[in-house]
Amino acid sequence: MLDPAQFVSQPAPGRDCGTCTLCCKVYDVPSLEKPAGVWCGHCQPGRGCGIHATRPQHCRSFHCLWMTESFLGPEWKPERCKFVMSVDPASRNLLIQLDPGHPAAWKAQPYLAQIRRWAIAALNEQRHVIVFLNKSATVILPDREIRLGEIREGDRIEVRRTGPHPGDIDVRKVSPAAN
Repeated sequence: MLDPAQFVSQPAPGRDCGTCTLCCKVYDVPSLEKPAGVWCGHCQPGRGCGIHATRPQHCRSFHCLWMTESFLGPEWKPERCKFVMSVDPASRNLLIQLDPGHPAAWKAQPYLAQIRRWAIAALNEQRHVIVFLNKSATVILPDREIRLGEIREGDRIEVRRTGPHPGDIDVRKVSPAAN
């Protein structure tokens, strides 16, 4: 499991969460035994964390991409777009965690066109764009999506080129038992 404490991120100038609390819904918080996709019992949606002063380090360390990247406009703020974006510090993959109440939000414009552009750029750097609905993953490619199903601890996503064309790509989930 990735430790958000390893993330090196600071809010961009002028950015703050304000009324956005979507990260308190979409992510696991192991120290609070809170699963992805349900509101944290300490969250006061639209207002913030009820235990802000004593919240887990996991929560203290996290800043979504909207908070850290000033090039993202107001339409990318999670409470508005209905998903939270982050970068995996190990793989540098772009991760998009969906609000389960809005599972198709990423497919709306202007999001889908930009996500596809990011998928092209990511492939050129041997990275990927992965959309999660709770623990279920879908890899976004420039021309299609590949659903991988639930990703469990120890699973990894394997992407390989199968031919000379940009679309010649195979993606699969590899579980530790299959190694």
